[in-house]
Amino acid sequence: MSSEYAKQLGAKLRAIRTQQGLSLHGVEEKSQGRWKAVVVGSYERGDRAVTVQRLAELADFYGVPVQELLPGTTPGGAAEPPPKLVLDLERLAHVPAEKAGPLQRYAATIQSQRGDYNGKVLSIRQDDLRTLAVIYDQSPSVLTDQLISWGVLDADARRAVAHEDS
Repeated sequence: MSSEYAKQLGAKLRAIRTQQGLSLHGVEEKSQGRWKAVVVGSYERGDRAVTVQRLAELADFYGVPVQELLPGTTPGGAAEPPPKLVLDLERLAHVPAEKAGPLQRYAATIQSQRGDYNGKVLSIRQDDLRTLAVIYDQSPSVLTDQLISWGVLDADARRAVAHEDS
């Protein structure tokens, strides 16, 4: 593995870990010692080669597809990807259940499927937003505005929906 590729792979590993709000020590604790902080850190710096098997296991631990960890695998090539749709789960908990009930259940289902229980944020796909729009009987752009007004989505989400409409 070239050192540049190892560094790019390491940067992706670090990005996923920090997205999940984990320190290197936190990874070791959460994995009950299966993933040593020093080892994960060396993968992230590109100082140590990671086998395909270990990469697959680490992807499973983080709850992401292996291809998300591989350098050069961003969809659409060099084009700037649309902003991610990231639900603020802490803000969602404060929205009255009569408004947010369907979204809360949908988010809980996604968390369960991914094994992602950080409880702070949850990335959703454009397809998820379209499904939620059907549930709420609104267009994706109207639902996006509603979620932004609740404080559950960042205003950048409008760009993601506009990108989808174009």
